[in-house]
Amino acid sequence: MSRDTYYVTTPIYYPSDKLHIGHAYTTVAADTIARYKKMRGFDTMFLTGSDEHGQKIERKAEAAGKETKEYVDQIVETFKELWDKLDIDYDYFIRTTEERHEKVVQKIFKKLYDKGDIYKGNYEGWYCTPCESFWAERQLEEENEEKVCPDCHRPVEWVEEQSYFFKMGKYADRLLEHIKSHPEFIEPESRRNEMVNFIENGLDDLSVSRTTFDWGIPVPIDEDHVIYVWIDALSNYITAIGYETDPENFEHYWPADLHLVGKDILRFHTVIWPIILMALDLELPDQVFGHGWLLSDTGKMSKSKGNVVDPVVLINDFGKDAIRYYLLREVAFGTDGTYSTEALIQRINSDLANDLGNLLNRTVSMVEQYFDSEIPEPSIKEAVDKELIDLADETKIVVEEQMEKLKYTVALEKIWNFVRRTNKYIDQTAPWVLAREEENRERLKTVLYNLLESLRIIAVMLKPFLTEAPYKMGEQLGQLEAIKNATWNDTEWGALKTGVKVYNGDPMFPRIDLEEYFEKVEARKKESTSEKKEKEGTDLELAEIKDRITFEEFMDTDIRVAEIIEAEKIEGSNKLLKLKVDIGLEKRQLVAGIAKHFSAEEVIGRKILIVANLEPATIFGVKSEGMILAATDPEENMVLSTVSADIANGSQVK
Repeated sequence: MSRDTYYVTTPIYYPSDKLHIGHAYTTVAADTIARYKKMRGFDTMFLTGSDEHGQKIERKAEAAGKETKEYVDQIVETFKELWDKLDIDYDYFIRTTEERHEKVVQKIFKKLYDKGDIYKGNYEGWYCTPCESFWAERQLEEENEEKVCPDCHRPVEWVEEQSYFFKMGKYADRLLEHIKSHPEFIEPESRRNEMVNFIENGLDDLSVSRTTFDWGIPVPIDEDHVIYVWIDALSNYITAIGYETDPENFEHYWPADLHLVGKDILRFHTVIWPIILMALDLELPDQVFGHGWLLSDTGKMSKSKGNVVDPVVLINDFGKDAIRYYLLREVAFGTDGTYSTEALIQRINSDLANDLGNLLNRTVSMVEQYFDSEIPEPSIKEAVDKELIDLADETKIVVEEQMEKLKYTVALEKIWNFVRRTNKYIDQTAPWVLAREEENRERLKTVLYNLLESLRIIAVMLKPFLTEAPYKMGEQLGQLEAIKNATWNDTEWGALKTGVKVYNGDPMFPRIDLEEYFEKVEARKKESTSEKKEKEGTDLELAEIKDRITFEEFMDTDIRVAEIIEAEKIEGSNKLLKLKVDIGLEKRQLVAGIAKHFSAEEVIGRKILIVANLEPATIFGVKSEGMILAATDPEENMVLSTVSADIANGSQVK
């Protein structure tokens, strides 16, 4: 690839529900590197989009009582609204339901089939619907005596169906050789080692078609099958830029410089995708970077866990720049990190309001006071000026180095080191002291020029990261058009226009009172809960009623009143409590998955209903002699089935 192009992609997101802050994390990172490369003069292509086929989507639409396309259209619109709110400046948003994409995917399937890399067979094995992944027995994990997906830890189901298979093993050695000879292909290094181990353990042929659902691209040689996610979704990276439809554009941008993905889908992008490309005789992308997860305090965010953070709420509360800054500054890109509203507010108050905001306000105020708001020409220089200028030059070089490594956190640390050093320069030079004597006026001009020039350079350096603050700074500095048109070369010292007026505007980042903010959040929750109760039962997507059973079958279930007399968390689990209950006839030990909703202390003394005649089971290494009854709604709210305190322990429910 020529040095004047740069092609970066995010994963295409699955429209089963609205996006959360983890999706925003990936996309802001991609947007930032794309903006940076554009400033460096690269012809940049930034791709994002939506992966719209599959059984999970089909089921979701059915549960919502909507046509599948109508359902995904509505969800995809929320994706675009979120990206607009975050100022994500993508060049193309691909949808896998586009006619162009679907036709090319069929061509790809046919090409691989004609080449002998795809064949028809029968699949028998385990399948995870949420992840849309097939698993061999040896790859599964077990939790609560149930086979679960090793990726998402949700139950898998056994499927038997006819399928077309892709010969993954045929290309395994070639892929291993590529990874070892191009270590930069998979970053960070820890993920590279994981993928090498995965490939060396042997690759099974990959099921690439399904017959158990209809919402997909038809297999061109067999109308009973639809093309499965791998060839469909992964191919978006080449169909979007013109593979098989616009050869000139495709050759201009391919191979991609960077696929940015979360570590949970790294295997698909570093094993399945490159093998598909090899089979198509196409070059591999230069790099796949698998960043870490942005966790909540209860683990990886997912709608099913009820622990997602809505980025729209955060943007409305704190502004897009604050969110973009926090995502890129708080966690080293490539490692896992925990989202915390307290940490977000701390970053806003300390870095954005205090360090940057105060620097701008103090500087502009002094220019207003001492030079009637007009930017002065620099004059007398001293050693302390050279230190500041040298640091500006050094900052530029280090930021360039770190951006090439996707080390956003380090790049921002370096910029903020310059921000803080510029604040220190004010204290060192004491402009208010210089202003007292007319003989110091020429020196004062230099000091204020240096402060304003430092702020201009900071604004230019922040353009890839923040989308509002650089222009607010430019406006107050009287340099708005210059900032708008600035390239990365404009981070060189000395480009500040003198003789123009500055003005002191509103604070870019008002300080936030932590206690007051959480009081507002609680009030909002109460209001939301109240509104929910008013329309309770009208909008919820409730689970379907299970198959009917006979009266005799029901009578075999022995439901008893039990009083919880002891409770404690099970070490190593964030959702299980070990309970000791009194059922009148005896005391028993139960394991209950309620720890995310109730503390051990608050359940002691409650009288609940349990199924008393279940066979004992070992859950998370702890024996459980029964099961409590509780209700959960689609929003993952939980209520225990309780009874009046005046009914005896062990009473039977009839």
